Amino acid sequence: MVFGAIEAGGTKFVVAVGDASGKVLKRETYPTTEPAETMKSVERFFKQYEGDLEAIGVGSFGPIDVRRSSPTYGYITSTPKLAWRNYDIVGALKKAFDVPIGFTTDVNAAALGEVTLGAAEGLSSCMYITIGTGIGAGAVVNGKMLEGYSHPEMGHIMVRRHKHDRYQGNCPYHDDCLEGLAAGGAIEKRWGKKGVELAENEEVWNLEAHYIAQALMNYSLILSPERIVIGGGVMKQRQVFPLVRQKLKTLIAGYIQLPDLEEYIVPPKLEDDAGIMGCILLAVQTKNEA
Repeated sequence: MVFGAIEAGGTKFVVAVGDASGKVLKRETYPTTEPAETMKSVERFFKQYEGDLEAIGVGSFGPIDVRRSSPTYGYITSTPKLAWRNYDIVGALKKAFDVPIGFTTDVNAAALGEVTLGAAEGLSSCMYITIGTGIGAGAVVNGKMLEGYSHPEMGHIMVRRHKHDRYQGNCPYHDDCLEGLAAGGAIEKRWGKKGVELAENEEVWNLEAHYIAQALMNYSLILSPERIVIGGGVMKQRQVFPLVRQKLKTLIAGYIQLPDLEEYIVPPKLEDDAGIMGCILLAVQTKNEA
């Protein structure tokens, strides 16, 4: 008896099978190319486990349609990846496998992984934020992934531009939203180098922390998560964490009593496995609810 997991990213698909505890038993990775090509590899992987496969959990890049009453439930919708726009990924999986399929965003899945097995284990709520090529965030509240008419798109909240920042912004929709100003693509275009090449440049990371701290203030005031886990390629620059904590403290200005910031804002304990382990746990949840 195994549970399937698909972490569908804009660059790569990670597929795995795991047990009911969330442990990964086997995994493979495929490049995200055309849907027909990538999904053929996905189906071939899971066909090995047909008969033992209990459910599949999918954490996908987005935007996606998570509203079960919608005629396009299970679709990847207005993604910039044109080949995947309006693609029925859940429908494709249902045609291939007669098992329950759970569907959410990649960051919601990662939040589920971290609150169950990772940096927020034992808590009832957490946020997971990924800051990489883009910025996305998911949340788990009382054991449930946060969804409404759609899923959270917390990477596109508006933030105040730093007075010395002349960079226009990298988001084609909003210019100076959080993603447009603080994602990895914005860092590279603003400074002319990738973040990993700018590790020693304090100005880069002070500016990055300026934007991230504003976002965390908004998230903290609205959602009151018990822990905020921040992952993604940009946040592998661990020197950003103390800067963010200090700037958040300044922004809050004593208005509310936040938890100990060293424990409140943390890197992922599961590291790059948060998403795929969360997808396994989503499959387990989906099977139990079926």
